[in-house]
Amino acid sequence: MPAPARRTFLALGALAGLQSLTGCTGGHPAQPARPQAEDPDRPLRLRQLAATDALLADYDAVLAAGPADADRLGALREDLLQHREALARTPPPPSPSASASPAAAAASPSTAARTSADLAAAELRTADLRLADLAAASPGLARTLASVAASGAAHAAALGDTTAPPSPAPSASASASSSSSPGPLPAADAEALQTALAAEHAAVYGYGVVGAFLPAGPQREDARGAYAAHQARRDGWQRLLTAGGASPTAAAAGYRLPFQVKDAPTAARLAAHLETQLTAAYADLAATPALRAQAAAALRESALRAAHWGADLPALPGLAVEQ
Repeated sequence: MPAPARRTFLALGALAGLQSLTGCTGGHPAQPARPQAEDPDRPLRLRQLAATDALLADYDAVLAAGPADADRLGALREDLLQHREALARTPPPPSPSASASPAAAAASPSTAARTSADLAAAELRTADLRLADLAAASPGLARTLASVAASGAAHAAALGDTTAPPSPAPSASASASSSSSPGPLPAADAEALQTALAAEHAAVYGYGVVGAFLPAGPQREDARGAYAAHQARRDGWQRLLTAGGASPTAAAAGYRLPFQVKDAPTAARLAAHLETQLTAAYADLAATPALRAQAAAALRESALRAAHWGADLPALPGLAVEQ
């Protein structure tokens, strides 16, 4: 079994403002450096980076004990390093504490996580912190926060948390997306919402195929619950677009499947594919200020379902490139 990875402490100071440059070159005064615009997300980034470092410390505290599932915990920890890099935009340099041992990395013996259940709870707390900053973030950071929060929920599920089932009741999905519009939707908002609606149309169609190839039992019931949840969210987006003065995108007469579905394993693979595709639509929708909460909730649900159906979920669900 490989030894637990040591925590790499990364200094938060790299997000500080640039220093002015002075001096002479060739007898002429140097031109002062042109100041760069202050990053409006800096306070949010600092808070989120600190939360990520605390979560890394929790992982290191558990890994230091040599648990039987160290390989799995190490893989989840690697996701956290990608979260940190995406939140920081550029990795800050290591601090002098970079060589500290995993045991010393824990914040304190009283607060350090000790079990996988502790890590699951810490993942959910940190995911909530991501969502708390969603409204104040720039569009780019909002997409990252929604993605990282969804990843945290998936981590918690992988660690044994059962408080967030992959297929919530249809009424929950409907209420999350049926809020009334205060007026006409801006063109960019309507376009992002139309893209999400089109993805939901495809998901509803796809789950009809999935259900047809699953035998009676838990998997078929999971597919039925997901089918109903996607119908409810689709209907909610249609109502929201209509209230905002836009004509909802209609479903296509048919959809080309990405691969042939012929049995239960390929049906489950299709379900994982559908949910993974939806994470991209909802990561984009999370950039829309008026719809961020709904988009983040939908992204989280799709990420959980994708993992439930066996998808190899990336560290940043829905994001093709780092933010």
